Amino acid sequence: MDHTDVDVHDVAKMIDHSLLRPELTTRDLLEGCALAARYDVASVCVKPVDVARAAKELSDTGVLVGTVVGFPHGASLTAVKVAEARAALADGAHELDMVLCIGRLRGGEDDTVAEDIHAVVQAAREARALVKVIFENAYLTTDEKIRACRLSDQAGADYVKTSTGFAPSGATVEDIRLMRANVPPRMKVKAAGGVRTLDLLLEMVEAGASRFGATATAAILDDLAARRAAAP
Repeated sequence: MDHTDVDVHDVAKMIDHSLLRPELTTRDLLEGCALAARYDVASVCVKPVDVARAAKELSDTGVLVGTVVGFPHGASLTAVKVAEARAALADGAHELDMVLCIGRLRGGEDDTVAEDIHAVVQAAREARALVKVIFENAYLTTDEKIRACRLSDQAGADYVKTSTGFAPSGATVEDIRLMRANVPPRMKVKAAGGVRTLDLLLEMVEAGASRFGATATAAILDDLAARRAAAP
């Protein structure tokens, strides 16, 4: 996809500005929310402890608040994931990025994985919130990624997502193509982990991604604005 084919606002609305690093302070959170509002991105993705503050900061903007569930390893009990989801929704979250149970998937315990996802989806539906299922592709085979797509669909999730950003590797164009090919049209694909340039983002749009987790939000959008301004 060429940069001349896309509008800065349209790309901004594909970005979940990520504020998940463990060392972030409240000041960092507030600065991140201000940046997200300035660029009018789709959402901020914050730690559960920061949801209420982010929701307050962004209440008068078009930026949604998302958070993570079972992050980053997906190994919490399902009941804990549901409790975490409900608490985040009560605090003002609109989107939940949950990590599936990676070890159970790798071990072939598909029913357990589907039930875990479905429980969070059910909690989200009560608040009309979206659920994105994080696979953590760095640890999965092609077959496991395909099974994760099928199970996420079966459980009623809205998105499949490549990575937490905390594993040895993140999103790849090949994984985006694979995931897009193995979920139905109603489901969307989110790329996260290593999406730091406009060119990579646009390549992943072509491959089938429609949402991106990013920390390099300003650099990506400023680059697009500069290219469009310089275009004949």
